[in-house]
Amino acid sequence: MTSDLPRGPAALAALDPRLPSPLEELRDERFARRGLRLLLKRDDLIHPELPGNKWRKLEPNLVAAAESGRHTLFTFGGAYSNHLRATAAAGRLLGLDTVGVVRGDELADRPLNPSLARCAADGMRLLFVDRATYRQKAEPEVLARVTARAGLTADDCLVVPEGGSNAAAARGCAGLGHELRGVADVVGVACGTGGTLAGLAAGLAGGQRAIGFPVLKGGFLEAEVERLQTEAFGARRGDWHLDDRFHGGGYARATPELTAFADDFTTRHGLPLERLYVAKALHGLTTLAEEGAFARGTTVAAVITGAPDLSPSGV
Repeated sequence: MTSDLPRGPAALAALDPRLPSPLEELRDERFARRGLRLLLKRDDLIHPELPGNKWRKLEPNLVAAAESGRHTLFTFGGAYSNHLRATAAAGRLLGLDTVGVVRGDELADRPLNPSLARCAADGMRLLFVDRATYRQKAEPEVLARVTARAGLTADDCLVVPEGGSNAAAARGCAGLGHELRGVADVVGVACGTGGTLAGLAAGLAGGQRAIGFPVLKGGFLEAEVERLQTEAFGARRGDWHLDDRFHGGGYARATPELTAFADDFTTRHGLPLERLYVAKALHGLTTLAEEGAFARGTTVAAVITGAPDLSPSGV
């Protein structure tokens, strides 16, 4: 897919991202009756094909690829990965080749789901690997073996980790925190690989705090966010913590309670919720509000990181 399209920051600016992303106040009685304001940080409206944290995380990596002369992005994700979709779209828009390593070799013999079909339509080469290999993807010998399957070496391409979360992505997401300075007291965001929370918390001002809501089980994320902050900023930054009660059973899973919450939220406000991430964060913030976790007068912002268009049904 490589072409003579302009590359680097100028090419990204030509995509016309909507920054800063819109901020909307939402009247929700569950917050209002406790003296709280609820704001939605509409990162899902940054770009129609590279929405939300995907723009903020990919942008610095795309610049790095252009400046290094590499024309291939090599990355990883699951069957419904928003990151794979965004990377494939970025490749099409910017004339870059993309390769996506998909968790689950059993998927190779099945029809592509809507998310992976969109990746393929945008020109992404899909490589399906078994789950054991996928877990070891960061090990140099495993990475070399997987890139070789694509006819590449790690030096031929820019390797972007799962979810797009690396030090560059965390620095990109610091812009989200900067945009929310002086706007909210508490900011909630869903967390997959931790890069958005790492940058958000670093970008907020003193007196503001961030809450991350993991969408996976396992309890590994705090160490990962600290690692990303150390790599990006030299140390742990900002006032942040994780609340892991709202993962709904794990990635791409949902409890009846979460499903009922998302359906009710859409009925109340006319805003369909992306179920893998956004619904879990809003469910968490709403539950905390009802538990009395926030003092009266607190302004709470929820980061809307993505739209619900290709989420698997029911999750």
